[in-house]
Amino acid sequence: MKSRDTLVRLKRFHVEEKRRRVLQIETMIGEFARMAGDLDREIAVEEQRAGIVDMGHFAYPTYARAARARRDNLLRSADELKGQLDEARFHLEEATADLAKEQSLEVREKISDRLSDLTAPDLTLGGLRAVQA
Repeated sequence: MKSRDTLVRLKRFHVEEKRRRVLQIETMIGEFARMAGDLDREIAVEEQRAGIVDMGHFAYPTYARAARARRDNLLRSADELKGQLDEARFHLEEATADLAKEQSLEVREKISDRLSDLTAPDLTLGGLRAVQA
């Protein structure tokens, strides 16, 4: 019984760990999207200030070019994280299923123990069961 309790606690820990990982990846994706949006605004302001929107133009602002590269890297990283997010969600579902299985086995074991306690002979009267008239 103790080992089953320990196993259930371990499975709960794994589920929480997987859940934290999913949340962490979702947070990072959101943060990258926010940062990319900020860079888009900065690029637009810089292009408007310079009056040049063509990246091929020789006088295109250096800051806007660097901000575009940074934004593209952030978006690429967010796309890669989406793949990791799918994988992390899959692992979370697996861990949740394992936990549910262990919990049902634990409940079944407890019920079985209680039933066996109820059907065991009453040894309090010297091995004889009290008979009520």
